Amino acid sequence: MARISSEELLGRLERGKAIPAILLLGEEPYLRDSCRAELIERFVPEASREWAVSRYSAGRGETQAAMDQAQTMAMLSPQQVVFLEDAETIEKMGEKNREEAMASLDAYLGNPAPFTVLVVEATSLDQRMKLGKLLAEKTLVVECGLGENPGERQAAAVALARAIGKEQGVEFEKGAAEDLAEFVAADLMRLKTEIDKLATYAGDRKLIRVQDVSALVISEKTTTVWELADMLASRQPKKALKFLDRLIRDGEEPLPMLGAMAWMYRKLIEASEVKGAVNGWQAARALGMRPEQAELALQNARKIGKERLLGGLGALQKADDRLKRGGEDARAVMEFLVTELTGAEAKAARG
Repeated sequence: MARISSEELLGRLERGKAIPAILLLGEEPYLRDSCRAELIERFVPEASREWAVSRYSAGRGETQAAMDQAQTMAMLSPQQVVFLEDAETIEKMGEKNREEAMASLDAYLGNPAPFTVLVVEATSLDQRMKLGKLLAEKTLVVECGLGENPGERQAAAVALARAIGKEQGVEFEKGAAEDLAEFVAADLMRLKTEIDKLATYAGDRKLIRVQDVSALVISEKTTTVWELADMLASRQPKKALKFLDRLIRDGEEPLPMLGAMAWMYRKLIEASEVKGAVNGWQAARALGMRPEQAELALQNARKIGKERLLGGLGALQKADDRLKRGGEDARAVMEFLVTELTGAEAKAARG
């Protein structure tokens, strides 16, 4: 079948075209989440979603169960959406399990149920292998990635930033969307988070300015707060202070940095509460992050521990209060905070 973008999928849904089977292919969680939400919205009435939306994982050996569900009419809904995640794991199974999963998929796709939209998901597939060929031939392939070309990734992120802003009732000043896309390194999950923050900051002005982006968004051009998370988790005060010095010398302002650190701590606390996720791909959706960042969040949440994370969040709040009151050297406040966060576990909790 055809290969289309996530935007083209939305247009196809608006035209009411029947789609028996879809492959969401790509590593971008934001695009995949958007496609999932649109498919559910289009095909399943809200009151029926408890019964007519089901999720399975090929990685957990649930391919046959997903196909069985796809051939079973859902209660209280004329249509259902069945998700089969982690399809790429089929390629890595032992021969017997792989062939069984392939046969199950092939049989269903050869005669799909008219009351089901089957949504297969994979981060990447080898198109030379049987699974990739089967899904390319018998599903509508929706690209859920930005590609490898930096220019194309940047352009796509800018366009999406403007679209998200429009949904929130704000516009971007000339150059502001471009700066934002560059600052977040075309990370769409973070792009959405930052626009939420910028829209709130813009308020009644309804315009996100270049200076707003510079003031509120920590740039990922040179580094990322997740580097700092690793230093805090492993209690490396000297390294963390050098990292802080580099950020300040690169022009980052203490208050936005503090906001990014607080956001990071909240994400680490969320990561400490995620159940059943053993890697970044499994945790990405729950945390609203890219898989590689979700992986770091899981690792560092385990190293730091929830009690120390909660204490650290309290220390961040106190530093925020000190900076906003004024009258103190901002660099000294940040250095004290980093020293505190990398200190003994009880120290941060005591404040």
